[in-house]
Amino acid sequence: MSASTEANGPPAAAGLRRSLQRRHMQMIALGGVIGAGLFVGSGVVISSAGPAAVISFALTGALVVLVMRMLGEMAVAHPAVGGFYEYNRLALGGLAGYLTGWMYWYFWVIVVALEAVAGAKILATWWPAVAPWQFTLGLMTLFTIVNLLSVRSYGEAEFWFASIKVAAIVVFLVAGALFVFGAWPGAPGGLPHLTAEGGFMPKGIVPVLTGAVAATGFYFGAEIVTIAAAESAEPEKAVAATTQSVIWRVLVFYIGSILLVVALVPWNDAVRMAHPYVSVMEVLRIPAAATLMSLVILTAVLSALNSGLFASSRMLMALAGHRDAPAILGRLDRRGVPVAAILASTAFGYETVVMSYLSPDKIFAFLVSSYGTVAVFVYVLIACAQLRLRARLEREAPERLRIRMWGYPWLTWIAIAGMLAILAAMAFIADQRVPLAFGVLSLVFLLATYPVRHVLDRWAR
Repeated sequence: MSASTEANGPPAAAGLRRSLQRRHMQMIALGGVIGAGLFVGSGVVISSAGPAAVISFALTGALVVLVMRMLGEMAVAHPAVGGFYEYNRLALGGLAGYLTGWMYWYFWVIVVALEAVAGAKILATWWPAVAPWQFTLGLMTLFTIVNLLSVRSYGEAEFWFASIKVAAIVVFLVAGALFVFGAWPGAPGGLPHLTAEGGFMPKGIVPVLTGAVAATGFYFGAEIVTIAAAESAEPEKAVAATTQSVIWRVLVFYIGSILLVVALVPWNDAVRMAHPYVSVMEVLRIPAAATLMSLVILTAVLSALNSGLFASSRMLMALAGHRDAPAILGRLDRRGVPVAAILASTAFGYETVVMSYLSPDKIFAFLVSSYGTVAVFVYVLIACAQLRLRARLEREAPERLRIRMWGYPWLTWIAIAGMLAILAAMAFIADQRVPLAFGVLSLVFLLATYPVRHVLDRWAR
């Protein structure tokens, strides 16, 4: 089967509604990568590496940029439901596709639970009379309904959530730049803390490199746009434009905002680094900084919850299309919505939320510790698939290569080496060993279930 026809995706793709517009696709990509982790978790990396955390984020960002370019090449050539799950099946075989699909599904259903719990904690600070579990249940129910309505309802919700996040980052960057150049009211100008507390790299190069490992999880999410391509009105144009714009925008948002944080706030102030972006807003003397940032973080949480349900359900539907999951999960209703896949993903999310309250130190801790490593495995497989598919397309259908990976194949190999280096480095970083071990355990479990997947599929029928 030729490269031009073999990636049409599972049969369910024919019933999907192509109702996502280009504006939806742009914000789905940007919203997926700008999460609550940037606003809160980045302080951990900064506290470890000092101002040189900018380099940590730049190194990891460069790898993600390369992966996004690979995905852009493959998605334009093969817009398919399931996105890179399909590409990995085509290039690397059924086992690679199976691992990719289930690992990615696993990643997002854990994110759904994490974000529901995080959102409940924020809401509980405003309405303490309501139990956190009630907020969690309400958020899960709300976004289940949003995703069940139609793909357009998901896209519209994500458009507005992402717009708020992007607007917040842009205002943050503009205000910080005005402060640096002395144009902000009462600002002396300059970069007062970039080298003041022990220099730019106060702890040496090792924390910078380990910080790059820790920063990996902050970038995941932009790849959702390639999954959404199958439900876009203009899949090729939308993905081409989106993968190009998201690359430089993400780097500006991440590297630019982190630079402002380390320049305007002492990196060794543990209290301020617990809420780095709030601390910058306090330096800028913005009224109600903590409340404003809480609203932005809540928006980021809800955006991730919404996108997590979308990404996990579409991946489950794609898995079902190739009998890597029970066939019932691939069925669409008359509105083109994979109801069974959404409910199945939501059900696992509910179970995970329950574990967060009943077994926070055991089952939930295992899930949280393993999901980030699993995401790195997925990116490695994506890069390997691009190497094979690119060679095949050049032989059989070069006209479909409307977007090309830069420096092929060398930059692809460099990206693979970089991601493998991240996994290897985790074994030598104390607080990363448990996530690596749990991620490997998850991978081993999936390998063990692959031979019996068809038995389970027949049983489910």
